[in-house]
Amino acid sequence: MDADVIIVGAGLSGLVAAQELTGQGRKVALVDQENAANLGGQAYWSFGGLFVVNSPEQRRLRVKDSFELAWSDWQASARFDRLDDEDAWAVRWARAYVEFAAGEKRSWIAAQGIKLTPIVGWAERGGLRADGHGNSVPRFHVAWGTGTGVVGPFVRSAERAADAGLLTFYHRHQVDELVVQDGAVTGVRGSVLKDDPSLRGVASSRETTGSFELTAQAVIIASGGIGGDHDLVRHYWPQRLGTAPQNMITGVPAYVDGRMLAISTEAGARMVNRDRMWHYTEGVQNWNSIWPEHGIRILPGPSSMWFDALGRRLPDSCLPGHDTLGTLKYLRTTPDIAGYDHSWFILNQKIIEKEFALSGSEQNPDITSGSRQAVLRNRIFGKGAPAPVEAFKRNGADFVVAGTLDELVAKMNDLTDKPLLDAGELRRQIEARDMQVDNPYSKDAQVQGIHNSRRFLGDRLSRTATPHHILDPQAGPLIGVKLHILTRKSLGGIQTDLDARALGLDGTPISGLYAVGEAAGFGGGGVHGYNSLEGTFLGGCLFSGRQAGRAAAQAVA
Repeated sequence: MDADVIIVGAGLSGLVAAQELTGQGRKVALVDQENAANLGGQAYWSFGGLFVVNSPEQRRLRVKDSFELAWSDWQASARFDRLDDEDAWAVRWARAYVEFAAGEKRSWIAAQGIKLTPIVGWAERGGLRADGHGNSVPRFHVAWGTGTGVVGPFVRSAERAADAGLLTFYHRHQVDELVVQDGAVTGVRGSVLKDDPSLRGVASSRETTGSFELTAQAVIIASGGIGGDHDLVRHYWPQRLGTAPQNMITGVPAYVDGRMLAISTEAGARMVNRDRMWHYTEGVQNWNSIWPEHGIRILPGPSSMWFDALGRRLPDSCLPGHDTLGTLKYLRTTPDIAGYDHSWFILNQKIIEKEFALSGSEQNPDITSGSRQAVLRNRIFGKGAPAPVEAFKRNGADFVVAGTLDELVAKMNDLTDKPLLDAGELRRQIEARDMQVDNPYSKDAQVQGIHNSRRFLGDRLSRTATPHHILDPQAGPLIGVKLHILTRKSLGGIQTDLDARALGLDGTPISGLYAVGEAAGFGGGGVHGYNSLEGTFLGGCLFSGRQAGRAAAQAVA
């Protein structure tokens, strides 16, 4: 055989599996359709957020967390409702993952060389009910180096294994078929793609120069999801989220194409929960694009006002940073706005300086470089917004800036096919909200949320502006941001048992076939259920890759 195990996909989950296998002396063939510059895959571009429970970082910030609270939050968010079928393994993976996040995870990632920043973020605060979706406490731990800091140790491990003769890279090899003999997966066949020296993330050539076949005792599918293919996203778009947008922007490189999911299905793997997906409502067009229709997600603090395409403030549960899919559902199911593919933030300079962050390793050079001095200078003690945010404000097609509200609304209307916004109605809503910041006993849910956010030291230092009037000239200029739907994650995928073995249509493991990362719904075919608590995608890749690597190493011994 060509290897003990073939791994299809050189992203984070595949690299983690490779480390586990080569660490036990197994020989690995790592097959990927992109060039060597793309090692680490989609995770490289991430903000590097990791869901950790009851960490020293939390305790230093006086955050009280526990496995019990995290598991309660996970179940309330996931809402597993297919327990006898598609969620049968997902719920077991979910509990195992939360146990990992509350136990060994932090020490294990530290042993890999991954270090965490001291500030813990409060992502996905939820839909404003104790028994509903959301994180009860801050759990979003950002790695030094962002996504590059998470994938880096595993890239270096793969390179060391290659030098030792335990791992062979097959770059520009596109798998077209899983080889099945007597019911067992024994290898892969595919096309050798023409060499393409494109930079990381850039869409590459699909011209073929030949074919290949590799054999092994086991194959691990680590090929990601469907976020780069808008047609597939629309095909699986669930009715509960209304109509799929006609126009979306893309939060992942073009190679996140879902090809291996169909190929795995042809080999007998069972796909589950295809109707569950995770897309953001705060996407903006990248003014400096890398891949086609490249979008960036705004990670907003709590103070920007959110309006629909017709200029009406979104309801209380649809607040910045609270409920991603709840907001998406509202925007796509409300009849008179479902035909529009955008919404709006209105804020001012004081808010953007304190509260705007952009998702992505390349959008956070201070954290990505690991410079603590730069982080303190830019995010704690600095004046003005971080440089990447200011660059979007100056150059981004979705940003407009003005000294008065009338002027701002005119510029916002220039960004749509016809003027949909009325300055007088927007003024009425903003002034009503502004009146509520004059005392701490506001009836406005967003203002209450701002006060609550500032009770957490991490947010008060770096993520939440002092309450003030949005229309205060001293806090200006005013800023409008046109927001798009940004494709990102598949929450369903290949159903697997707790050893990451792919299951067939009859629910039994397919001999020799494993699945990890987004291809497996981050574990079990959908570890998140319907909702993510954030920081769980990278973590799901780490955990599922580790499980598969350890199980496969024993199976091929």
